[in-house]
Amino acid sequence: MIEKTLKQNEIDALFQAARSSTPDAAQAEVRAKVVPYSYSSAGQISTEQLRAISMLNDLFARNLTHNLAAWLRTRFQVNLVSAEQIQFNEFLLRIPEISYVASVRLEPLGALSVLQLDLGLAPPIIDLLLGGEGKDGPLRELTDIEESILGSVVEIVCRELTAAWQPVGLSFNFERRQMQTQVARIISVNEKTLCLSFEIRMPHSSGLLNLAFPAVVANTILRRLTSDWGRRRRHAGDTEERMGAAARRIRFGCSLQLPTVRLAASTIENLEPGSVLRLDLAANAPLVWKVGVQTLSEAQAIRQGAHRAARIERAVTGQPVPEAGP
Repeated sequence: MIEKTLKQNEIDALFQAARSSTPDAAQAEVRAKVVPYSYSSAGQISTEQLRAISMLNDLFARNLTHNLAAWLRTRFQVNLVSAEQIQFNEFLLRIPEISYVASVRLEPLGALSVLQLDLGLAPPIIDLLLGGEGKDGPLRELTDIEESILGSVVEIVCRELTAAWQPVGLSFNFERRQMQTQVARIISVNEKTLCLSFEIRMPHSSGLLNLAFPAVVANTILRRLTSDWGRRRRHAGDTEERMGAAARRIRFGCSLQLPTVRLAASTIENLEPGSVLRLDLAANAPLVWKVGVQTLSEAQAIRQGAHRAARIERAVTGQPVPEAGP
């Protein structure tokens, strides 16, 4: 016969199960499973934070759409594609070999973020600004003049980002274009970044605009967005009072009437002026007071001075009063 020696934690588990108030509680503890904790999932964007980020960046996309469309005098559409937290080396792998990458300084934090624009968008933008029709062109490196023209477009992007992200108190300042070999020095390759991706569509071209924020900026943004979003969901005390006062001035249709009864169709058909309609209700049957279509209380019709009035027969509880049947 083999004897099994219980460990202390197993003994504690047995005593804990025995002390459970209900069998269901003990079974629930037995069925409980231990799930390994994943450190890679720490700091992930919550649903509430993602909603706040989407609201701000939808505003940025709309403003950039209108301003650049008016500046370029052509159809220009910007849409938010994704918002996610990834390591910076993963962001670097997404950058095409021929691309426009710039460093953007965020004040007052003094941190650098990365802006990447597909160079497929450059030829039509430059062609439009030089008086052309915005035709697509071959994918190639920019000349000094073309780079200066595209830099003015990036400055407009930074200006619209500053306007849209005003609730978190950050200012986007375009620094300079960065070579591909220099981008990895802006942010640590193993650092988790907040990556925003926008799709840009033009009549003859389309591409992506990507932004990567370092962890210090991402944490600040998410913390401020969450607190601001939570405050916006709760009305201030004076606002609630004004809303309550305004709601109390709302007028509802009211009626004081007898309970519902059923009448034969022949009785209604033979009605004429002077006819007496028998309702099969007791002479002392109370009337019902209705607000809208909701029956609130029994009442009696009375006169108050020169006006008709209703006297409530019992306290109004908010529960519907059953009406008389047939």
